[in-house]
Amino acid sequence: MARTKWTTESMPELGGKTVVVTGANSGLGYEATRAFAQKGAHVVMACRSMGSAEDAKRQIRSEGPRGSLEVAKLDLGSLDSVREFADSFEADHEDLHVLCNNAGVMAIPRRETEDGFEMQFGVNHLGHFALTGHLLDSLRETPGVTRVVTQSSGVHERGEIDFGDLQSERAYDKWDAYAQSKLANVLFAYELQRKLDAADVDDVLSVACHPGYAATNLQKRGPEREGSMLKLWGMKAMNAVVAQSAAQGALPMLYAATAAPIEGGEYVGPGGLGNMRGAPEIQQSSDISYDENRAERLWESSAELTGVEYEFGMAPEVE
Repeated sequence: MARTKWTTESMPELGGKTVVVTGANSGLGYEATRAFAQKGAHVVMACRSMGSAEDAKRQIRSEGPRGSLEVAKLDLGSLDSVREFADSFEADHEDLHVLCNNAGVMAIPRRETEDGFEMQFGVNHLGHFALTGHLLDSLRETPGVTRVVTQSSGVHERGEIDFGDLQSERAYDKWDAYAQSKLANVLFAYELQRKLDAADVDDVLSVACHPGYAATNLQKRGPEREGSMLKLWGMKAMNAVVAQSAAQGALPMLYAATAAPIEGGEYVGPGGLGNMRGAPEIQQSSDISYDENRAERLWESSAELTGVEYEFGMAPEVE
């Protein structure tokens, strides 16, 4: 596990690169978008709320980045929206250098997506599984090495994949459901890399990451939806005392997206106190996350649920 002193100043220049960041309007996604743009990339801000995305775009542009920004509608809780976003992206862009599967929901009361999936599993995992599958050709057709970066959480370590009740219909615990979705993120990232390797696709890398404990709006959404002021104030106090900033929490994702050398199938997180804060480093995820049989079964279930089949055949010719 290599410790680093890596910061945004360590990022390479990204002029001419196109990056998609889901959930780019706030928190980790906003900070990553800001850093990518400062280094010269064209960033597609894939967001559910267009109003807040436009506000975020204006704020970043006011800082005079060398890169450019584009807002695009993406609701990861709707497979139709995921497909429409991908179709529109491919029609308007020749290249895709980095896909950051970042957006998510955390520890909310049980709700369902438009397609009837439990919200945390549906948005955090299935939406990104579908999005990556739809954009795989764009990643493969782009000259040079491209990357898929999937944001997980240290909470994945308590996760299990309940194949008998993936949608938590028989029993629901908000933290268990969140942990399942975050374990699914890591299993997906590793299995994607294994499938790329098996197909001799050596110019697309799949990397997982986690932010440690970063102060973002994500923590307050669960208490807000429960209507619990006590939990909301408790979460705010924890953020103030323990958490690192969202900008610091975005560093593992930025490292996974841009740092060299890095290999597909790696896991990046902060290397400081309890892996909750600090500079990014290569780490080990939970033992269960390396279970290839479980990962393959999750992949098959995800393909069946979303109707998205990945094509790992002959690489498209690049002109």
